[in-house]
Amino acid sequence: MTTTEKAGPVDKTTEAKMPEAVITDEMVESMKARAGVNLRIDHSVNNEEATRIAVTKFTGGIGDVNTLWTDADQAKSSDYGAPVAPPSFVIGCFSGIQFGWPGLGAFHNATQAHFFKPVYWGDTITATCRYDGFTGPRPSKFAGKMVTDHFVNSYRNQHDELVAEINWQVVNFERGSAKSRSKESAKDSSKPELVLPHPWQEDEIVAIEKRVLEEKPRGTDPRYWEDVTVGEKMQTLTKGPIGLTDEVAFIAGGGTPIPRLKAHAAALADYQAHPAWSFRDPVMGSSEPIYAVHYNKAAANAMGVAFQYDVGFQRQCWQTQLLTNWIGDNGWVVDCSSEYRGFVYLSDVITLGGEVTGKEITDDGEHVVHLTTFATNQRGANVMPGTATVALPSAGGVSPVARRARKA
Repeated sequence: MTTTEKAGPVDKTTEAKMPEAVITDEMVESMKARAGVNLRIDHSVNNEEATRIAVTKFTGGIGDVNTLWTDADQAKSSDYGAPVAPPSFVIGCFSGIQFGWPGLGAFHNATQAHFFKPVYWGDTITATCRYDGFTGPRPSKFAGKMVTDHFVNSYRNQHDELVAEINWQVVNFERGSAKSRSKESAKDSSKPELVLPHPWQEDEIVAIEKRVLEEKPRGTDPRYWEDVTVGEKMQTLTKGPIGLTDEVAFIAGGGTPIPRLKAHAAALADYQAHPAWSFRDPVMGSSEPIYAVHYNKAAANAMGVAFQYDVGFQRQCWQTQLLTNWIGDNGWVVDCSSEYRGFVYLSDVITLGGEVTGKEITDDGEHVVHLTTFATNQRGANVMPGTATVALPSAGGVSPVARRARKA
């Protein structure tokens, strides 16, 4: 993710220090040798069982108000036939991992998610993560040189059924160069100034919050394939103004961190074993995880970014929620892909939406709809363009959920 907007200067008295390296031939050869390896992820697994509490905390952490995921009776009377988790819940089991490229900064920049089976309350989910290598190095206007890592997460239930697979990409960059270019950008008067946090007026916030509360999931009212038309607009989903608690709730729900957060001696022991995981907070004097870029301004500045910003997989959960809101309880998200363009800063407001671009009946008789999606901030930038395929019920046919539901 990159930004061309002007950011304010970094306060030297609160500037954190993180390891800084450049991409070398030796580093490239070392990472080439790791391609195809299944990674050790125990320290980054957050949930292994889809308990009622785990599912409730995850849905709350992504801001999803769809009662299908939290009301057992509603789920039992649906085509699922039993209490169920949202498709993105697998991200709350394991999202990603910090891997390789010591001393470089990293941004999660794209995801492609594929959903095959429901995750029911009580299911045990086993996650794996394979490193599929990288592309690059290549020059970058943002930070000297960059490389893009490619990962594949697989999620299986206790019956060894593949419930989901997620492909994701991470851009690794020369952190020192990014900080230097960020400072030069701040001096460039030709670029529009980025004011952070965003200076909202009270009447603007009231209007945004009213819109948030009016946006409801479709729920038990089926959206039939026959009733959908190409060019049809999706309803919106609004997030924000994004605050610190929004990020903390996502962490508490299991969406991240990488590795999971610990405190005191437990954290220090990890940081001594893995120095690249942490940095010294210049204000508090504490050792903090690099992941703190999402809620700690000093950490974000050390990464070459003007302000705290959201999590890539968090944004992916928003896209998935947009889709489940639109399809209703009887629809199924087949797959969804998105690119994370630009930063979503704390205090931003993001409006998600989309449009129907096509519909078809697959060879196995499933009625699917193709969509493009967007996520636009208050500055008018689409920070997450995406696409998706969803399966909808057909009048008189078998619902896509019933096709995938576990038989009693």
